[in-house]
Amino acid sequence: MDYNSNRTKEELYSQSISAGKRKYFFDVKETRGGDKFIVIAESRKLFDNNTGNFYFEKNKMFLYKEDFEKFQKGLANAISFIETGVVPEDDTASAETPAAEAPVDDIEDIFKI
Repeated sequence: MDYNSNRTKEELYSQSISAGKRKYFFDVKETRGGDKFIVIAESRKLFDNNTGNFYFEKNKMFLYKEDFEKFQKGLANAISFIETGVVPEDDTASAETPAAEAPVDDIEDIFKI
């Protein structure tokens, strides 16, 4: 059986960013149904004292199209808090994720998808 014919997701775009011992990957994939989503992955180079060898620890997060706006706002608010120390106002909070839905004025300037 051919591996490619059995895949459930197709990679449409990929970008990597090196940051010291970490490397971040932003991959846009598509399901068989045509839905696009982003896979954000972090890969860290670590040393195993027991074996004396380096290895990579990988973490992935899947971000679906219907969550892009909320994710952008949450990320922008977190970045804004780090830069200013001011907690963003929260006038659109829901019971599920109050901090992630706080408003941001310049979201397009902070994080674009």
